[in-house]
Amino acid sequence: MDVNQVLEGTLSPDATIRTNAELQLTSAAETDFSGYLTVLATELANEQAQPHIRSAAALALKNSFSAREYTRLRQVQDRWLNQVDPNVKAQVKATALKTLSAGNNQVGGQTAQFIASIAAIELPRQMWPELMQTLVSNVGEGSDHQKQASLTTIGYICDTDDQDLRDSLAQHSNAILTAVVQGARKEEANEEVRSAAITALSDSLEFVRTNFENEGERNYIMQVICEATQATDPRIQQGAYGCLNRIMGLYYDKMRFYMEKALFGLTIQGMKHDEEDVAKLAVEFWCTVCEEEISIEDDNQQVRDLFLVLETAAAANEDISLTLAKAQAEGSTELREYFNFARVATQEVVPVLLELLAKQDEDAADDEYNVSRAAYQCLQLWAQTVGSAVVPPVLAFVEKNLRSEDWHFRDAAVSAFGAIMEGPEPTMLEPLVKQALPVLIGMMDDQVIQVKDSAAYALGRICEATAESIDASTHLQPLIASLFGGLSSHPKMASSCCWALMNLADRFAGEPGCDSNALSPHFQASVTHILQVTERHDADNQLRTAAYEVLNAFVTNAANDSVGIVAGLSDVVLERLEKTIQLQAQVVSVEDKLTLEEMQTSLTSVVMAIVQRLEVEIKPQADRIMGVLLQLLSSLGAKSSVPDTVFAAIGALANALEDDFIKYMDAFTPFLYNALGNQEEPALCSMAIGLVSDITRSLGEKVQPWCDAFMNYLLNNLRSQQLGNTFKPAILQCFGDIAQAIGGHFETYLPVVAQVLQQAAGVPMTPDISYEMLDYIVSLREGIMDAWDGAIVAMKSSGKTQLLAPWVQAIFELLHMVYTDSSRSEALLRSSLGVVGDLADAFPHGEFAEMYRADWLTAMAREVRANREFQARTQDTARWAREQIKRQIGIAHYLSCFPSLFRQGGLGYHLRS
Repeated sequence: MDVNQVLEGTLSPDATIRTNAELQLTSAAETDFSGYLTVLATELANEQAQPHIRSAAALALKNSFSAREYTRLRQVQDRWLNQVDPNVKAQVKATALKTLSAGNNQVGGQTAQFIASIAAIELPRQMWPELMQTLVSNVGEGSDHQKQASLTTIGYICDTDDQDLRDSLAQHSNAILTAVVQGARKEEANEEVRSAAITALSDSLEFVRTNFENEGERNYIMQVICEATQATDPRIQQGAYGCLNRIMGLYYDKMRFYMEKALFGLTIQGMKHDEEDVAKLAVEFWCTVCEEEISIEDDNQQVRDLFLVLETAAAANEDISLTLAKAQAEGSTELREYFNFARVATQEVVPVLLELLAKQDEDAADDEYNVSRAAYQCLQLWAQTVGSAVVPPVLAFVEKNLRSEDWHFRDAAVSAFGAIMEGPEPTMLEPLVKQALPVLIGMMDDQVIQVKDSAAYALGRICEATAESIDASTHLQPLIASLFGGLSSHPKMASSCCWALMNLADRFAGEPGCDSNALSPHFQASVTHILQVTERHDADNQLRTAAYEVLNAFVTNAANDSVGIVAGLSDVVLERLEKTIQLQAQVVSVEDKLTLEEMQTSLTSVVMAIVQRLEVEIKPQADRIMGVLLQLLSSLGAKSSVPDTVFAAIGALANALEDDFIKYMDAFTPFLYNALGNQEEPALCSMAIGLVSDITRSLGEKVQPWCDAFMNYLLNNLRSQQLGNTFKPAILQCFGDIAQAIGGHFETYLPVVAQVLQQAAGVPMTPDISYEMLDYIVSLREGIMDAWDGAIVAMKSSGKTQLLAPWVQAIFELLHMVYTDSSRSEALLRSSLGVVGDLADAFPHGEFAEMYRADWLTAMAREVRANREFQARTQDTARWAREQIKRQIGIAHYLSCFPSLFRQGGLGYHLRS
């Protein structure tokens, strides 16, 4: 292999040449990994080679230790640890460190990534002890290029999600801090070095917590960063404000002194900076302040709620020791310090934010993040943090600029008003909104599209957050008319107008099933207008899709007196959907295909909304609906996105028709089986799993003929490596739905399902778990509990509860894990207590009464019942579970007093006698 030629090929713009070169590198690595590393390291160190070749060598080396999938990453790391000769390792690492002194920044930067990839393997294993000392020495004594590359290396090493590496970095905090602070000081003359140091400092802040606890060291770090905000190089200033953002998020409790002495003034100065990227980061500092203070308030409220629960329990003479001990172990019994930084700074910071709102870029894309949008985001957070205190400065700005001749200030005024709709007291906002509504509606006719769009968004914010301020008899008609007018006027306004209309429909829907609501007088005209918008010849995909989403919202929220209009709408929508099927044959380009599929998806979603709203009243149109949907499924090619929505619509139809859906099963199950077995398209497979749940709940016991096939597909998917973990919770939940549907017939599947549930319950929640894995385990446990609950109900209803006996101990062990682990969702607690209650109900004669005497079980039910943030149905489940626990404890006490009864047939036998 000519290494130079191959490395040159990896940089080629020609995809064929590039792919061929990458395949050669992969083949060489698989054949002789040690030799492969030696050759590339030699080329990396070759000062006679072209810089881009050396950079390609560094990149190829780094890629040898990188992988997106965790399992693959561990494999490539193990190859380094176990298959490479120690002498080769030492040579490769030494070569990489030497290359940091290369005169080319690109070579040094790529080498830094390679070193970081090796550090991720070795540092957690207490290997490569000289690495950090070498990097520190380079920063102190090396050339400018070497300093910059070494600081970049430290930054790459610290910028990691690997928990093992994060833990190991804490012991290197002194070395890390020495290097990055030395490079970040104002005395450092080379701006490239100083910029790299500031970036590395930002990446390392999480690992220097011990140093930050020391006041002297903390003062010096803060001094260096504050001085960096005054640098002449904007990159250094950006890095400094980025550091301040991270510090505020990590060390809020240490910031009072620095806020008073420096940060108030520095950040306001930064917000006014001419360089937009600097100003954005200074604004984001205050976003971080607000987010932290909102979080602290939420945490402190939970502590206050806990104290209330404990006081209530103590007053009722209940044992609170277990609940208190658990709360103390989780650190949830102490109030966090709260300094009111945002409230104190309101009069200084908010006026600056308002001025920044007027720095719009009229050519900015919808997803472009500029200083004006950063200021809007910050103002929203400010209102949520300080509440009504934000209103006076904002109101003064709005009154001054709402009719300004400069559209930038008109737009800023409208945006500012919309930004503060969440946070201030409703009693303060209501009169302001009533006064502003006619003006905002009028501004929907502004000559400048940006102002019109902001007015639509502000109206959406009002509908979302303060809908009670809108007088339906006075404001609703002009409000709806203005939003539909905006929807028709310009594609740029489609998103804001549609969002406002959907919020309006949601807020004026009234109680579910009401005979009439505020939308009723406007319903027919609104539906007609939406249909006209979707048929316009100049309507693009964005406008058409947004309009159909509005139609869904109006259909979903239709009162009973508009149901007839909804039923009539189904004919129009089905006719349009049928026409799209006929158009399949005319598609000639990828763009045409995407446009047609987007239209089919939108129309199918409207069909689903109609079915969900009409419920059983959809029955007269069910045959036509199912016929069109099956025809659509038959016409679609592979990898289409439309079947996902079609399956959702069929699920809605199954829920509406209940057991009458059985007449469609023979025609539909081939599509369902194909989707269940289609592991190449995970989204479709996921929809199919959910649809199995819908169908089993709808058909009940009549679904039994299809259950063998369902269970085989579900178990195969559960074992699949291709689908991964994300599908497992839904599959387990599906087991529970099948069990409840077929009752005692689930006996056939119980042994296999019970073993699966027991294995799934063994997935541990370790202290160093990632957030992604944590969410997965919580979801998995929800699925396990739903499955057990379905099985318990099924066995009880058929008189086969003794089949559950071998698994009761395992169920209680999982329940105890749920209680003791600090991370659990409301849904998991609700499902868990449902299992507690149903299991007690399934064994009413005390067969497992002793297990119900555990203190933690009573504590779990009490805590959930007393949590005011939980939904009423969760609290009702906890209340019912608590009654079942008391009943079982009573039986246990009775049996302990009269053990002979238990030996002679159980309490139930004697009670019946």
